[in-house]
Amino acid sequence: MKKIILILSLLLTIVACASVVSKKSYTDLMAEGIRKDFKSKASATVERVTNQDEAQKICSEYPLNLTEEDEIRLQANQLKLVKYPKDSNYLGNWQEGEKIAINAKGMQSSDAVGSANGGNCYACHQITKQEISYGNLGPSLYRYRQTRGSNKQTIKYTWEKLFNSQSYRACSIMPRFGHSEILTEQQLKDVMAFLLDPESPVNQ
Repeated sequence: MKKIILILSLLLTIVACASVVSKKSYTDLMAEGIRKDFKSKASATVERVTNQDEAQKICSEYPLNLTEEDEIRLQANQLKLVKYPKDSNYLGNWQEGEKIAINAKGMQSSDAVGSANGGNCYACHQITKQEISYGNLGPSLYRYRQTRGSNKQTIKYTWEKLFNSQSYRACSIMPRFGHSEILTEQQLKDVMAFLLDPESPVNQ
């Protein structure tokens, strides 16, 4: 009889624990684990993972189960968060943009707090003809101006895509460079020039 009571007590405890866990989302449990097991170091902070906005939570919870309506709503909400250049000038210096595109540093534990971040664009895209090795997670950006044009619509789209990639693709793996403050407004302008300036190696 004592064994039966013990077994029932254990089962009730398991059920009670399961009901408590089930009330917490995957992202909540993940955040708890990260806060418990990880520590911030230099530019790599725990808060970047645990303090998620709406899009991050949705994309962490069920990115493969998003309906078309969910995707449209998420993209529309992210587009509203895009901040445009204060002076309405989208293009900076392509030479500086090239430096940013090949710079893989930023927001890592080995990077000093306050140091300039790079875009690490080559990790996912082909950008110039001279490249021997490049990533292919994203589309080729080589001859960007020639293939996509340089009208106002293209310039505005390119800015929006760089600033917040989820404006056009829900749960995109591309960093939200502007929204997440990875790159400054001036850095974004320089990358824009790297992609769109006719003198840039991208367009040679």
